[in-house]
Formats: sequence, C-alpha cells, structure tokens
Amino acid sequence: MIEVQNIQKSFGAHEVLKGIDAQFEQGKTNLIIGQSGSGKTVFLKCLVGLHEPDNGAILFNDRNTAQLDQKERQLLRQEIGMVFQGSALFDSLTVEENVMFPLNMFTRMGPGEKKDRVDFCLNRVKLEGANKKYPAEISGGMMKRVAIARSIAMNPKYLFCDEPNSGLDPQTAVVIDNLVREITQEYGITTVINTHDMNSVMEIGDHIIFLKNGLKAWEGDRHEIIRSDQPDITEFVFTSELFKSIRKAQRSG
Repeated sequence: MIEVQNIQKSFGAHEVLKGIDAQFEQGKTNLIIGQSGSGKTVFLKCLVGLHEPDNGAILFNDRNTAQLDQKERQLLRQEIGMVFQGSALFDSLTVEENVMFPLNMFTRMGPGEKKDRVDFCLNRVKLEGANKKYPAEISGGMMKRVAIARSIAMNPKYLFCDEPNSGLDPQTAVVIDNLVREITQEYGITTVINTHDMNSVMEIGDHIIFLKNGLKAWEGDRHEIIRSDQPDITEFVFTSELFKSIRKAQRSG
C-alpha cells in the first residue's frame, strides 16, 4: 500500500499540489484523473520520486520516503515498475534487450537466468517470439506491451503507469487496460495509473482519485462515479453523449 499525507508542491510562486491525502491499495488499479493543469502529473512524479514534495509524506508500506537514506532509496526504486506515456523503449535495443535492461542494471543474475526471466515476461504480455525485433518493427500496442514486460521484469511491488493508452486505438487500449489489471491482481501489485481515458475509468477503476486545481475533489470507484451528483465529476466525465447514456442507464438500472 502507498499512503499519501498532505502532499504539497510548488514551483516558484505557483502552488500545484495544495495538500492531498490518499491511499493506494495493493492488488487494485488505482486511477488518478483530472483536467490538464489539475496537478495529476506532478502528483504522479512525486509518488515515483521524480519530484520532492515541499511538505507532507509519502509512505510505501509504512516507509516514509523522506526518511530513507540513499541505499534504502535505491532498494525502493528496485521495487518500482514504470510504464511511461511514450513507452520509452531504447530504439537501438531489441525487445529482449529492452526488457533485460533493468535486470542488467540491478541484478546479478546470470545470462541464462536473465533470458528465462525475459521470456517469462514477454510470454505474460503475449509477445512470444518478438525477442529479436526492434521497436521500429512493432506496433504502438506491442511497444506498450514491451514496456509493461520491462516494468514487471524485477517483480515490482509497485507499478506506475503514465497515460498507458495514449496514442492507441480503442481496441488496443482495452487490451492494455485488461493486461494491467490482470498483472495487478495476479501478482498483488499496488498499481497507480495517471489517465484521461474514460474507458479505463469505467473498465478498471477499482479506486479513483479526481484532482482539481491541486486538490482531491472526489474519491471512489467506477461504480460510484456513475452515480455521483458532484458537478465537477459530471462535467469532467460525462461530456460525451455516449457516457451520458451510460450514466443514465446505470442510474436507472
């Protein structure tokens, strides 16, 4: 579990996060949503350690990140998997080499062990036989699956995904959503997803935090969000006629 206590973050005179409390539970897909400028990207970067909060605390299974020494921080980083918005694969490395990258960096596995782990991760994301291909030779959806395979190579306790469906067609986005949810439940990972994809919200939103103007404006799950009468939520989520009809059907059912 990840616990966030009164996180605040400013850049100069601009206050981005104004005191956010949250809990992200193990084995659940925890989603962060909000309009552009709401603070969700800065919030995610604080969680993964790319930004240092000005005030407040972030605890990974009761470990306060601000109180960890350098060695403890390095050990925590090895427990974290990250799926970046653009996949962030190395163009000059094969699929196999991309997935193996964290194993080369952080483990003392032998060549055979690393190859076995890479094969396992690629099989788990249904990319058997893609080992020797380069990123330029595969589709955007396959690149996202490679990124997920790389993110689980170290058996992470925590998985962070930044807009994992960005640039994908709806059908492929559903595949990625289902894969992330399956991996989260199968391995008991604490997964946090920063997204603007309302399909993801409705399909895999076990726990959802809605940010507005640097504050937590709403919290609940995908079932509760359908029934919410909070104006900020209805304005943000139910802008299209499709989602308006879904909400109407759910509320009348």
